[in-house]
Amino acid sequence: MRLQDKVALITGGANGIGRETAFLFVREGAKVCIADFDEVSGGAAEEELNRLSPGSAMFVQVDVSSAESVEHMVSSAVAQWGVLDILINNAGITQDAMLTKMSVDQWHKVIDVNLNGVFYCTKFAAPHMVQRGKGKIINTSSIVGVHGNVGQTNYAATKAGVIGMTKTWAKELGHKGINVNAVAPGFVDTGMVAKVPEKVLQLMLDKVPLHRLGKPADIAKAYLYLASDDSDYVNGTVLEVNGGLVI
Repeated sequence: MRLQDKVALITGGANGIGRETAFLFVREGAKVCIADFDEVSGGAAEEELNRLSPGSAMFVQVDVSSAESVEHMVSSAVAQWGVLDILINNAGITQDAMLTKMSVDQWHKVIDVNLNGVFYCTKFAAPHMVQRGKGKIINTSSIVGVHGNVGQTNYAATKAGVIGMTKTWAKELGHKGINVNAVAPGFVDTGMVAKVPEKVLQLMLDKVPLHRLGKPADIAKAYLYLASDDSDYVNGTVLEVNGGLVI
């Protein structure tokens, strides 16, 4: 098992990629704190994981756009298991619109969750790793953060910002034994991509050499690699997982 006795905190862990990651990590021997705003799905995931492996999971409701809520989330995970080995900053939202039609409220909502949320989670989680001299922090960027996308000014800005923070923290925390990396998924078959108009989605799929959307498991496996000892000499990297959409 690649994560035996490790403790992982996964934001956005109740659904989609986060949920898939939680189940994969538990199968690999980890204890997992599922953190999400969705209390119903989060509670259900916790229950199912603990049936699979008793005592392996806990759910904490969190609003990652609130520093106070995030601080409580991290404290709860550490109180439960005593340590924190892995942080997956997976939570994110979209509020798409063309630049001239994007409202100030749409801009701020995405910034608050996707950018401020990653900062808050890492700010409160990192000291626990620094204290022990080891840890893995994995941030979720996007193909959109690397290459841009029409109608996603706010989302692209946050995901590009996540890359900037990843590289900065890799330099700040690397000498303290902490690896900081990012995963930049392409278009993955989740509720978020389901909002993309079918015509637009088909145009994107036509450009993917593998001729399919990504699956949550494709991204979860990338998280697993970066969370495991296999990636101990990987730091400040952005791992693109997009089926070859952009080469």
